Amino acid sequence: MKDLVLDTGARTVKAAFEDNVVARRSAIKTKYKPLGFPTIAFACEITDDPMLEAMVASVLIAKYAGIVVLSDLQGETLFPLLLERLNIFTDPQRPMVVQEDVYPVNGPNENSPVIVTCNFSLTYFIVSGEIESSKVPSWLLIKDTEGLSVLTAWAAGKFGADMVAQFMKKSGILDKVKHRDLIIPGYLASMKGELEEELPDWKITIGPREAGHLPAFLKEWKPE
Repeated sequence: MKDLVLDTGARTVKAAFEDNVVARRSAIKTKYKPLGFPTIAFACEITDDPMLEAMVASVLIAKYAGIVVLSDLQGETLFPLLLERLNIFTDPQRPMVVQEDVYPVNGPNENSPVIVTCNFSLTYFIVSGEIESSKVPSWLLIKDTEGLSVLTAWAAGKFGADMVAQFMKKSGILDKVKHRDLIIPGYLASMKGELEEELPDWKITIGPREAGHLPAFLKEWKPE
């Protein structure tokens, strides 16, 4: 039989970790074929704490589990685990990034809100996911910050008002909307005045600090 998945029966973090490492090393180093099949690990049976379960899953994902079973699929635990999985074979010195561009979400039109944020991949996935769940058609502008998060990019001088303004002008968003209302991350409220100087024709609106508050915010947003 070749269509096999291995369950060692381990139901503690220590045992599951050790079993996965031993199985993988045996298959690769000593060419022991019976342990060369993918393994399945049950993080859901190791703990009842959702956050601890996510941490256990992260360990098992990093250490060779082919399938990790969770008790529930919540965004706050699933997204980080998926990002970890995507990062396993990437250069740790090169952050995961999204290409700088204008991303339409939910089929936006000329009256849809315009939101700008950084190109750190986790930020993009979370923000775009919240916009999508809001059902509000929106334009999501992703500014190249070399993979840094919003506050880190701002502190490093890679997400300043002048850079955002320059990006806005070259992005083509001016031809896509007839209003002039830009929503910036709530953590960059201090940048509002500088942006208004750089983009005198635009109204700068401060968005929520947490992406989870975006759906309610967007549903109340009205262009001027």
